[in-house]
Amino acid sequence: MVVALQRGLTLREFLALPEEEPPLEYVDGVITQKVSPKGPHTLRTAMFTTRVNVYAVPRKLALAFPEQRTTFGGRSYVPDVSVYSWERIPWTGPADVEDDFPLPPDVAVEIISPGQSWRKLSGQCQWFVENGVGMALLIDPRRRRVRLFLPGQAARDLALTDHIDLGDVIPGFSLVVSDLYTLLDPA
Repeated sequence: MVVALQRGLTLREFLALPEEEPPLEYVDGVITQKVSPKGPHTLRTAMFTTRVNVYAVPRKLALAFPEQRTTFGGRSYVPDVSVYSWERIPWTGPADVEDDFPLPPDVAVEIISPGQSWRKLSGQCQWFVENGVGMALLIDPRRRRVRLFLPGQAARDLALTDHIDLGDVIPGFSLVVSDLYTLLDPA
């Protein structure tokens, strides 16, 4: 469950606050704290981030960041995974980046943890694509489902056999939805 902590601060005042764990987010003057991630959530975050980075980083195509603060469109979120194309990463020097990212990610991924609402996170993913994010994914590890959000299109659920294609951001990269659930199958 996300808890509303404070109302009435400006975005600038919010960004001046010290970071907390789990992270705080700012939406329309309301500050909320994200839910502490559980095992299935953390596993999918690690798997998605690793798969993207193993493919994209050596080619200097993109970089996936877990839990990276992004501030755009008057809001400040911490998506579970943010993917930025290489040329859009806010580099501050060799091998270093800004603390907070002032541009929307090319891809934003939210992964549901117990106590989080599918409906609320669907709304957040929809807001992402309406405000500059090229693609948003909502992953539900317990129900083994993924919903895809694209600008100007209705959200759609992906089947386990569907590919998550990040071709516009990472040419040649594709991940089968079922891989999010079977790559680490202990059987």
